[in-house]
Amino acid sequence: MTTHDIARTERMEMYLKAVLTLQQAAPPATVTKVAEVMGVSAPSASEMLRRLEQQGYVRGADEGFNLTSSGQEKATTVVRRLRLAERLLTDVLRLDLPKVYDEACKMEHVISDEVEEKLAAVLGHPATCPHGLPIPGEADTVVPTYPLIEVGVGHTVRVASVPEEDAALLEYLVEQGLVPDTTVGVEGMAPFNGPVTLRVGGVTRAISREVAARIRVR
Repeated sequence: MTTHDIARTERMEMYLKAVLTLQQAAPPATVTKVAEVMGVSAPSASEMLRRLEQQGYVRGADEGFNLTSSGQEKATTVVRRLRLAERLLTDVLRLDLPKVYDEACKMEHVISDEVEEKLAAVLGHPATCPHGLPIPGEADTVVPTYPLIEVGVGHTVRVASVPEEDAALLEYLVEQGLVPDTTVGVEGMAPFNGPVTLRVGGVTRAISREVAARIRVR
């Protein structure tokens, strides 16, 4: 396989991963959303998605794009390898959480079937990545979660997951102590779209509603 072929394969896998993550986190997977995730223009994303459709990996519809069975298989493999790599970077190499996603993205395309199997075994077959998101093939059941913004005042919940791809947001969440498995009490919600007041580790924190909407709890 030439360098050009490798680059083309990686690009295809990144698009399929984008469609899969959008289907799971923010459906439907429209051209605009895929373009935003990939950091490209809408025409560029549209061209690549149509190419993937011709190859039988995605299927276009009025509301957006869906993965075919072959596209789902490829995308799931990429996400699995990404999140195993994230675990390696945090559990073994002790890399700071905000840096993990970008580094793992460099690794996801070069992990072979054999290395994937051995990596999972060495890590103890973790069910979730460091951001709390399920690792395909390891999580027997996916526990339902919902946005923190939907939690009523006076209730206590546990953080299930945080966005993995937004380094700036992750730095902020780490500073606030809002990481997976942290217990959080909702103390108040200011009117007129004001901040959400939380109790985290005995400390009162105030975060925006936008941030609260991106944290998922159980």
